[in-house]
Amino acid sequence: MRLYQKKIPVIAQEIVKRLTTEDDIETRNGPEVQLDIESVLNEYIRLEREITDKAREHLKNTGLSFEHFGRVKRAKAEERDFAMGEEGIRYMSTQMLEILMQSTHVDEIYSDDREIRSKLEAVLQKYMTLDEEIEEEVRKRLKNLEEGSSAWDIEYKKMLLRMKSKYQLE
Repeated sequence: MRLYQKKIPVIAQEIVKRLTTEDDIETRNGPEVQLDIESVLNEYIRLEREITDKAREHLKNTGLSFEHFGRVKRAKAEERDFAMGEEGIRYMSTQMLEILMQSTHVDEIYSDDREIRSKLEAVLQKYMTLDEEIEEEVRKRLKNLEEGSSAWDIEYKKMLLRMKSKYQLE
């Protein structure tokens, strides 16, 4: 699961559109609410990069091998009360809900927290699982090659880059 920087405006726009058309919130300034949502998502990416950098730095300073990276990154995230993966979706939806409640651009909130959070999480889930869908599509396209072979590895990397650019992820 990954949140792509390029998809943030699309995600924020879809969230605002869904919440306003389904009468969960009322706003006279949708673009400003969208910017509020984008700020939460951008901050999530910034914190994730910072934690990743600190984990790499820790590995370098302690001489640990890269196979410990995941464990170290999780520990660094816990130190900052930062959630990743599935929990990251819940974390971001909570942050977005808080900003909606505090925003001067949201005139009224009609739905309860649980209902809004569910809608926020559904949109995030949709965009954060693109990685898995792309990987599945790449594997289907390479079914004529033996997985694990050098030819498969080379073609996999090429196809993955092509698919990510097709979906404008990188």
